[in-house]
Amino acid sequence: MATPRPVPVALTIAGSDSGGGAGIQADLKTFSALGVYGLSALTAVTAQNTVAVTGILALPPDFVAQQIDAVMTDIGADAAKTGMLFDAGIIQVVAAAVQRHGLTSLVVDPVMVAKSGDRLLQQEAVSVLVEHLAPLALVITPNLPEAEVLAEMQIEGEADAEEAARRIRARGPRYVVITGGHGQGPATDLVFDGQHMQRLAAPRIATKSTHGTGCVFSAAITAGLAKGDHPLAAIRTAKDLVTRAIASGLNLGGGAGPTDPFAGAAKA
Repeated sequence: MATPRPVPVALTIAGSDSGGGAGIQADLKTFSALGVYGLSALTAVTAQNTVAVTGILALPPDFVAQQIDAVMTDIGADAAKTGMLFDAGIIQVVAAAVQRHGLTSLVVDPVMVAKSGDRLLQQEAVSVLVEHLAPLALVITPNLPEAEVLAEMQIEGEADAEEAARRIRARGPRYVVITGGHGQGPATDLVFDGQHMQRLAAPRIATKSTHGTGCVFSAAITAGLAKGDHPLAAIRTAKDLVTRAIASGLNLGGGAGPTDPFAGAAKA
């Protein structure tokens, strides 16, 4: 019988952001802010700041799998999330590892494009993500542009967003959260569990410090799941946290500055 872990543990499978605002760095900060021990498996290393992604070095898929196997066979995890996966080979080995280690509390953040506009997922890998990884997700968290790609439709209003959520859920995820950061008016996320559409609204904060918001949000959901929260409760807590993290964003660099998940977690 395995020895119980003294703290909740979450695994992030994602890329490294040398600017520290997104990716593995943002995920681990968020886990720590919420009292969860973080494990990591790097998929790629980026040369990145608040303005641009100037270089991407993807790791060999077999080595990505080796990292996951190393931490899961020794420490284990109560929940996991994926972020930047970059190419089809990495997605395939991640999906296989998720199944191999029985990671049922999986959050998939389908990272496709950085805040700077640089592509973080190869175009030909999208279909592999939809076919192999999305069906394993307990929660999937696309933003509006990502939801359009996954649902293969344009989203121009609430009715379109609801149809997109239905199409994405038909791919296999149990909970679909289409985040509203790219919309207009209040920052409203649409949550669909297969039966009910719920909207979680927060004031839209006028700031350029929004780098890493999707990572912080999905990592906060993962942390909640690791602590045993119901998915809807984890999503609501994550929404509150990322709103405070944006409000406390750090004015660093000349582009989109990072959010602050530690300040955002003060009341979580």
